[in-house]
Amino acid sequence: MSETYFRALRAVTPTGLRAASIHVKDGRILGVGEIDAIPTGAPVVDAGDAVLMPALVDTHVHVNEPGRTEWEGFETATRAASAGGISTIVDMPLNSIPPATSPRGLAEKAALTEGRVHVDVGLWGGAVPENTSGDPRGLVNILREGARGFKCFLVPSGVDEFPFVTRTDVEAALEQLRGTGVALMVHAELPGPIDAVAETMAREVPPPDPRRYSTYLRSRPPSAEEEAVALLFELAKKTRSPIHVVHLSSAGALEWLARAKDEGVPLTAETAPHYLHFSAEEIADGATWFKCAPPIREADNRERLFEGLRQGLIEMVVSDHSPCIGSLKRVSEGDFMAAWGGIAGLQFGLSAVWTEASRRGFGLEDIARWMSARPAAHAGLDDRKGAIAVGRDADFCLFDPDATFTVQTSKILHKNKLTPYEGRTLRGVVRSTWLRGERIHDGSAPVQSPKGQWLSRSAS
Repeated sequence: MSETYFRALRAVTPTGLRAASIHVKDGRILGVGEIDAIPTGAPVVDAGDAVLMPALVDTHVHVNEPGRTEWEGFETATRAASAGGISTIVDMPLNSIPPATSPRGLAEKAALTEGRVHVDVGLWGGAVPENTSGDPRGLVNILREGARGFKCFLVPSGVDEFPFVTRTDVEAALEQLRGTGVALMVHAELPGPIDAVAETMAREVPPPDPRRYSTYLRSRPPSAEEEAVALLFELAKKTRSPIHVVHLSSAGALEWLARAKDEGVPLTAETAPHYLHFSAEEIADGATWFKCAPPIREADNRERLFEGLRQGLIEMVVSDHSPCIGSLKRVSEGDFMAAWGGIAGLQFGLSAVWTEASRRGFGLEDIARWMSARPAAHAGLDDRKGAIAVGRDADFCLFDPDATFTVQTSKILHKNKLTPYEGRTLRGVVRSTWLRGERIHDGSAPVQSPKGQWLSRSAS
C-alpha cells in the first residue's frame, strides 16, 4: 500500500507517549494526529495492545562481510535486526577483508548490500595509521565514497588488517574531519594499563587460571578506559572536533563525560546492552561467550552506567553485535584469555535493555531516545530515522512491553547462535517491524523479500 494509517493507543512520539494516528504515504510520515483522525475507509494498521515505537537505529554492528562471512553476513545480520525491532544498522569497518579503510574497501561492502538486506544499512569507515598520518586525504576520500563516519582503536583490534592508532594518528584524523560534522569514534582503551597488568600476571605463581572470568576481567582494568577517555577529552577540547566513545564499559570514565558536558567539549559516549543486562558476578568459569572488550564489569558498575544514562552523560545504547564462529570462542577449553572477544546480541538488545531499564523506573520514551533518536543523529540520519515525526521514514516497531519470552537457539536468526542471552527470560516482545511503511518482520520470522537499502552519506 502506498498510503495507510497506523493507529495506536500508545505511540512513542517526540512529545511523549500518547494515543495517535500516523499518516503514511510512499514510505514517509505525512502526519501525526489524534487517534480518531483517520478518514473513513482508509487502510489502517492497528497496533492493538502493542506500543508503536520508532524502529531502532543500531549504529554499532559487526557484519564482517566480505572476508569473514562465516562469522556473520549482511543477510543474516539484517534478518536478526528486523526481528529485534531495528530498521537501520550502521556496519563497523572491521572484521571484513578488506576492511573499510579505503574507498575500495567501502565500495566492496556497499555492493554486497544490494538486494540482500532486510533493513537499511549505513557503513562506517576505518581510521588507521595508513589513512590518517600516512595520507592527509585518506579519510576524506572514504567519506566521499559514502561512509557515514569513522572508527579507530587505541589498542590492538584483534585483527591484523585493522591496526590501532596513536595520539598522533588521532590528531591527524581530527584535522582531516574538521568541518565535516562527522565524529571520530574511538575504542577507548589504552595499552599501558593493560600491559602493566599483563606483566604482573605473568610473574605470578601459580599463574592465574584462564578459565576464570575474574582473570580476564582483571586483564582489562578500568584504568585502561578511564585514561583513554581522559585523553579523548583533552583532544576534543583542544581541537573542538567531535569524538565519540564506543561501547563504554567502565563507569569511572563518566567524570570525563560530565566535564565535557559542563564545558561544552564535543565528547559523547554510548554503551551496549550487555553492559546493562549482565554483571561480572554471574559469569561462570569457562563461559567464554560472555567475553568482550572492554569487559562486562561488576553489578555496582552497571548501576553507575544506568545513572550515566539518567544524567545524559551516556547518550545512547547500541548493540556492538560481534559474533564469530564457535571454535574461536574456545568453548571446549573455556579459556577466556584465548577466546575471541565479542557478544552476539543484535536480535535481543531492545528486550534486554527494557528488562533492566523498566526495573529502574525508566520508560519507553527513554528507550526510544537511547536506541532510536540519538543513534540516528549520531549517524547523520535524523532527517529520516529515529522518531515518529512528520517527514521521517515510516520505520516502526510494534512492541509489547509487558510480555516475556525465553531466548531459544531455534529462534536466533543471526548466523552463529552462541550468545549469552540463550536461556534468558526477557521482558518485551517485538510483534512486528516496519521499514518505510512496509512490514519486514512479523511474529517469529522476517518477511522473505529484502527491502533494505544502502544509506550512502553522499546520497542521504
